[in-house]
Amino acid sequence: MEKVRVGKKILDENDRYALENILLLSRKNKLCLNMISSPGSGKTTILARTISELAGKIKIGVIEGDIQTDLDAERIRATKAPAIQINTNGACHLSAVQISDALSKLPIEDLDLIFIENVGNLVCPTDFNLGENAKVVVLSVAEGDDKPAKYPAIFAKSKVLLINKVDLLTSGASIDFDLDKVKADARRLNKTIEIFPISAKTGEGMTDWCNWLIDAATRV
Repeated sequence: MEKVRVGKKILDENDRYALENILLLSRKNKLCLNMISSPGSGKTTILARTISELAGKIKIGVIEGDIQTDLDAERIRATKAPAIQINTNGACHLSAVQISDALSKLPIEDLDLIFIENVGNLVCPTDFNLGENAKVVVLSVAEGDDKPAKYPAIFAKSKVLLINKVDLLTSGASIDFDLDKVKADARRLNKTIEIFPISAKTGEGMTDWCNWLIDAATRV
């Protein structure tokens, strides 16, 4: 029983900061997207490619979450986009108070879109509201096509599904991945989910994804 009380207190405190983040972003008319995936899905590569594709169209800032190191933040800064690194030191998700602190360090007034790259995990980040407008779940074809069935909560709660590394499906590599199955499974969980098969490496599908971002950013 005590564990339930402690867990509820943690979530209540997180929700208080999440509301503050929502109000801040709303006042500033900024779109904020929380990107969630397993480790190695290609989140940082997607973000770097997205920033490059949208250069001169919309201004993007990134909050990077990792257990250790600032390697991903450095990759984002190499694109000339501002990036704030959060190291969780073992925690498997970011919290709203960490995002609140990071937002205070970003040049929000100069940005149109803020990405949060969460810690690599399909479970823990799902239940923690950070004050974002929407969640974006990333699934790479190398992970297999059973992830919507195994981890339904994140697919049910996400506005967008990015299916990354689709270039592997035609590369001759031995990849057992049914694209149509993943789309069908995701839509059974979430009828309105937007699905973009992409390759951040080759650029395949990136135009549709970037156009969706431009439209979403203008509607905030």
